[in-house]
Amino acid sequence: QVQLVESGGGLVQAGGSLKLSCVASGRTFSTYAMGWFRQAPGKGREFVAGISWSGGSTYYADSVKGRFTISRDNAKKTVYLQMNSLKPEDTAIYYCAATPRVVPATTPSDYNYWGQGTQVTVSS
Repeated sequence: QVQLVESGGGLVQAGGSLKLSCVASGRTFSTYAMGWFRQAPGKGREFVAGISWSGGSTYYADSVKGRFTISRDNAKKTVYLQMNSLKPEDTAIYYCAATPRVVPATTPSDYNYWGQGTQVTVSS
């Protein structure tokens, strides 16, 4: 069982930065690949970034590539999402999720555990 708690969301102007954190409970965090998803009002849940259990492989949606960076610290049971050059279209609730796969998937249904989400709002 893995429980996930996100933090770090907020209101920021376009071009600004935010760093999201997701802290996990449970002893098996290091065996899970992790993903960040987001959901804007009226839209489906969208893959943003993923990282393998070791942290050696990372994956990004085209819309955030070059602006967002995912990382993890297994000793702290935490995964991060550094978001730079934020745009109004990045506004959404951001969720972290855990999957027992070796590498992260881009489909929400492939993830077993989800956090409650943290709101990110980017003003123009």
